[in-house]
Amino acid sequence: MAHLLFIIIIVFVVFDFVLERLFDYLNSLYWSNELPKELAGIYEAEKYKKSQDYEKAQHKFGMYSSALSFLLIMAMLLFKGFAYLDDYARSFTDNDIFIALIFFGIIGIASDIISTPLQIYDQFVIEEKYGFNKTTWKTFVLDKIKSWVLGALIGGGLLAFIVWIYNSTGEYFWLIAWGSITVFMIFMAMFFSSLIVPLFNKQTPLEDGELRDAIKKFADKAGFKLDNIFVIDGSKRSTKANAYFSGLGAKKRIVLYDTLIKDHTIEELVAILAHEIGHYKKKHTLKGMIMSVIQTGIMLYIISLFVGNPVLSEALGAKQGSFHVGILAFGMLYSPLSLILGIFMNIISRKNEYEADSFAVQNYSGKALKDALIKLSVNTLSNLRPHPVYVFFHYSHPPLIQRLKAIDEAGENIANCKI
Repeated sequence: MAHLLFIIIIVFVVFDFVLERLFDYLNSLYWSNELPKELAGIYEAEKYKKSQDYEKAQHKFGMYSSALSFLLIMAMLLFKGFAYLDDYARSFTDNDIFIALIFFGIIGIASDIISTPLQIYDQFVIEEKYGFNKTTWKTFVLDKIKSWVLGALIGGGLLAFIVWIYNSTGEYFWLIAWGSITVFMIFMAMFFSSLIVPLFNKQTPLEDGELRDAIKKFADKAGFKLDNIFVIDGSKRSTKANAYFSGLGAKKRIVLYDTLIKDHTIEELVAILAHEIGHYKKKHTLKGMIMSVIQTGIMLYIISLFVGNPVLSEALGAKQGSFHVGILAFGMLYSPLSLILGIFMNIISRKNEYEADSFAVQNYSGKALKDALIKLSVNTLSNLRPHPVYVFFHYSHPPLIQRLKAIDEAGENIANCKI
């Protein structure tokens, strides 16, 4: 049975790699050296060519990095690297919690050592070449150190807690772990922007002025109580712009990147905020949280059915039943279901984006929203002609062309209703 599971894991890993390469190939079929007709008026010819060059550079980089990851995982599986690592962790202690921490700690450190040169190349070569990088070496190093500390404290803490729950509760492991993780998820949703983000970026309240007045005026009109409007120093790392909504209840806040404010008009900024408020008014944030909680519960229940079986860890070559090795094996076996759930979540996410766009059109301005979305896409050299299959599997947001058409249709529907 262990040998059969090992073969299934190999098949799943290979399938996932081949599938991703197929998606990349399909996307490459849509590359063009000439400006497509549907993008006329959005991209200028020279800017479009630059976006295609950027897409090709990212594609090539992704091919090399994913191939490296695939080869390393295959080597660990074929040469029983995870089993050797388990034996090494057990040579230090007999405590299951410490064994799990050492096991995953070494995997995390090794992964970071391998991925760091790739991150450096991506940040300081590709992003630099196309004018996006603003990260200094000092910021890059400090971000790494902070990430290591957070990973050790939060990731290590959760892992230790889950192993402790498993050893202490047995058959009720999944239920207690589910409840605990749900509490943690809600806590992070409420306080992430006020506890974690400040470790990496400076957030300052949006100063009084025309922009704040325009935002407050719209929020009041939409019946959205908004006291927390912050500006984040995104330009510290990149010229790319963004805005997001975070928090729940009294802790909700709107965060605008300083690069967004720099590149957009007040009308465009309010339109972007109208879209974000639309997510909240349509209860997308709450529904997303509920779906994540349900998905986590399902995964933990399935884990509880199999993780106690020593065959799982034996499939990776471990000599004895091991919770942490079993979790790793389960993660690889879970990948097809994860892919299906990911597709389902992306479908819902794209639907939510259309609804938030429609809310902005109904309550503010379709033209301002279109102008903002076009500017965002062009400034980031976005690929505006992705293959439909790639969109179906990977895109959480609809491609720009489809969003613009939907915004026009929403505007026409509103106009017809007024007639």
